[in-house]
Amino acid sequence: MNTQHQYGRRRLRLVAAAGAAALTLTAALATPLNPAPRQAEAQTQAKPQAQAQAQAKASKKTLTVAVAQSVDSLSPFLASRLVSTSIHRLMYEYLTNYDPTDNHAIPGLATKWQPSADKLTWTYTIRSDSKWSDGEQATAEDAAWTFNKMMTDDGAATANGSFVANFKKVTAPSPTELVIELKKPQATMIALDVPIVPKHVWEKVGDFSKFNNDKSFPIVGNGPFILTDYKADSYVRLKANKSFWRGSPKFDELVFKYYKDNDAAVAALQKGEVSFTFGLTPAQAATLKTQKNIKVNDAPGRRFYALAVNPGAQAKNGQKFGDGHESLLNEKVRQALFMAVDRKALIDKVFQGHAVEGAGYIPPRFSDYFWKPSASQELLYDPAEAAQLLDEAGYKKNGDGKRVGKNGKPINYRVLCHATDPNDKAVGQYLKEWWGELGIGVTLNCLDNVTDPWLAGTYDIAFDGWSANPDPDFLLSIQTCGALPATPKDTGATDNFICDKQFDDLYDQQLAEYDTAKRADLVKQMESRLYDTGYMNVMAYPNAVEAYRTDQIESIETMPKAAGNIYGQDGYWSWWSAVPAASSGESSDGSSSTGVIIGIVGGVVILVGVGAFFAMRRRSTAEDRE
Repeated sequence: MNTQHQYGRRRLRLVAAAGAAALTLTAALATPLNPAPRQAEAQTQAKPQAQAQAQAKASKKTLTVAVAQSVDSLSPFLASRLVSTSIHRLMYEYLTNYDPTDNHAIPGLATKWQPSADKLTWTYTIRSDSKWSDGEQATAEDAAWTFNKMMTDDGAATANGSFVANFKKVTAPSPTELVIELKKPQATMIALDVPIVPKHVWEKVGDFSKFNNDKSFPIVGNGPFILTDYKADSYVRLKANKSFWRGSPKFDELVFKYYKDNDAAVAALQKGEVSFTFGLTPAQAATLKTQKNIKVNDAPGRRFYALAVNPGAQAKNGQKFGDGHESLLNEKVRQALFMAVDRKALIDKVFQGHAVEGAGYIPPRFSDYFWKPSASQELLYDPAEAAQLLDEAGYKKNGDGKRVGKNGKPINYRVLCHATDPNDKAVGQYLKEWWGELGIGVTLNCLDNVTDPWLAGTYDIAFDGWSANPDPDFLLSIQTCGALPATPKDTGATDNFICDKQFDDLYDQQLAEYDTAKRADLVKQMESRLYDTGYMNVMAYPNAVEAYRTDQIESIETMPKAAGNIYGQDGYWSWWSAVPAASSGESSDGSSSTGVIIGIVGGVVILVGVGAFFAMRRRSTAEDRE
């Protein structure tokens, strides 16, 4: 990434139960006020079946995750936000998965795979021990149908279309054999991050561009969890898939519960209302480290934190739209803004050491593809040089010390930020100071929902962040011309409308390169190109700072196992592996069954913040897409 607080209602139920017990005891006595004790006795006789149900409810183990990001779609064909794609990893199997130790490809729905000599035909063996939650067998036909639908329906290709753009033909000769024929070699064939859906359910869908998969529950899947209930901007509820081929999760239920800000989520963790939260600020992490029954995990993250420049929103048909500032079309201006951001100061003052200074597009956690500029290429913090670049670009100061645009008006950039992200707001204040010294104004436009202005191109600069996968292809694809929307009215897979031929040529080359070292070199050339053009200013690689209650979760898998993250993994390892603590029994509504009563202000409904970017796959609020 849902529910209202349940503790107030539970407290009332307990009080009511106590009152009822007292009345029952009184009713059992023959008194002038109660001449009919037999009737009371009948009322006190609990039905065995009801007792069994109550016991089962009390023993249910529920893991509750606090998130500050709303679901953009429960359709895996449309979803781009990290919370949504993380949920889909729990609901559906992919052909392959990533080993939690070192990210190498391991079996998922496919047990093995084999390319032809020319690597243009790939044959996958589909496991025979995976069933859909409605009892139907999962087969190669489901996978073939999923890929063919994405190849032939633009709506179905919204989120993951880049993976199948090079597919020529996909067939299922038998229930356990899937064959994919390619137009040209494709290096991502064991890293196809596409959820496989049940054909017999999804073939009934009409318009894939509008179907959000959120009207009928439970949702049929074959992953470790089954989605059973959902309320927009409130909660997502899943139950353990007891027949999952890899083994059932240890928790009976997994709930993603939404809070508008991290302060509320942290408070909920402290009170025991939730089991886990993430995206902690340094101050929050420091406080939680001192508290009983809470463990803080601080590990290198898998995402970058950046400023994205509106390069002039455009569609594939060449039509321009939006109202980005014309000065940002000038490369010298973009580079000047780059040089007027002190990354070291941000690491020290905003992230307080819980991040690494930004450089290339791929975080250092993925060492094969991590890139840093050379000494001669690096755009160091240099306000004087930045001012000179602005002068050279023709944007000079007027008598009031303000830089003016081609229209003669002072330049004032609208910076789109997440209202729910304290980092955006803090960095925004520094931008006002640093760019103000250049004579450029800054207006922070912090919104709960940044989707509309982002897709409409009605911004100048935006806080951006994506979580990277072990294979960098998807993250690179969202900066290609092919990711632009077909028309201004459509939604594309683009991050921020970049369309650069040199970048695209390198993208095509890396996609077709099977040699690991050669491909890594091409990827680094792409990162270098993004850096030089100044469209993406990667300021930092934030740590994954998260916390969980040890009295609810006994153990949980990080990825990678050595110093890795828990939330937003490249797989389902954390929630699938989590072991309940002895005291973590919870009722089905998520309230504690340990007997600890926590008072909550009545009537307050905590809603999810919609401040996460939609931009097509994982934009950042606290974390973002895969």
